Amino acid sequence: MLISLISTVLLGALASQVSADPSRNVGQDIARAALAQVGVTQHYDPMYVRLAYPGGDVPIDRGVCTDVIVRAFRAIGVDLQVEVYEDMRKNLSAYPNYWRSTRPDRNIDHRRVPNLMRYFERHGKKLSTDERYEPGDIVAWRLASGNLHIGIVLEKRVPGKNYDYVVHNIGYGAKEEDVLHAFNIIGHYRWSPRPGSDREKGG
Repeated sequence: MLISLISTVLLGALASQVSADPSRNVGQDIARAALAQVGVTQHYDPMYVRLAYPGGDVPIDRGVCTDVIVRAFRAIGVDLQVEVYEDMRKNLSAYPNYWRSTRPDRNIDHRRVPNLMRYFERHGKKLSTDERYEPGDIVAWRLASGNLHIGIVLEKRVPGKNYDYVVHNIGYGAKEEDVLHAFNIIGHYRWSPRPGSDREKGG
C-alpha cells in the first residue's frame, strides 16, 4: 500500500513537471517525463501483476521497458492501460496474439511491446524508421536475441552524434543511454506529429 502511494505521488510529480512550461510541445513533455524516471525506476521486473484499473501500475521502483512508455504518457494525461485495453476489447483480431489470448487483459496487454506498436500504428502515430528522431518519439527495436524492446528519445544530444540519448529499461532500471542505433530499429512513433514539419530526414 505504501509503495503504491509513493508511485502515485511520483507520477503526480511527473505530471506537474511536464505541465510547468506551457511553451513545451507534447514530444518534449514525453521526453521530460521519461527522463524523470531515471534514478527512480531502478529494477527490471517482468513479473505478471494484477493492476488497478484505470491508472494501474507496478511499484515505481521497478518495471519493464514498456512501463517507461506507460508512465511517460500518464504524465501527459494519456493512460495507455485504458487506451490499449479498450482498443483491444473492440478490435482484438487487429492485435498480435503471440500469447494465444481469447480476450484482452488490462493487467498486461499495455505492457507488451507488440501491442503498443500496434496501438500506435492503428492510431496514426507510425513514422518511417528513416525519419529524424525527435524528443518524445517512441522507438521499438528487435534485439539480437529476437526479443522486442522499446524506449523514448530525449532532447539531449549525444556528443559528436546527430541524434539524442534514449531512456529505456533493458534489464537494470530506467537509464539514459546512447542506444538509438545500438539495436535493429523496427518501429518509430510520434504521439503528435507536427504537420508540415521540415526537420531533416535521417539520424
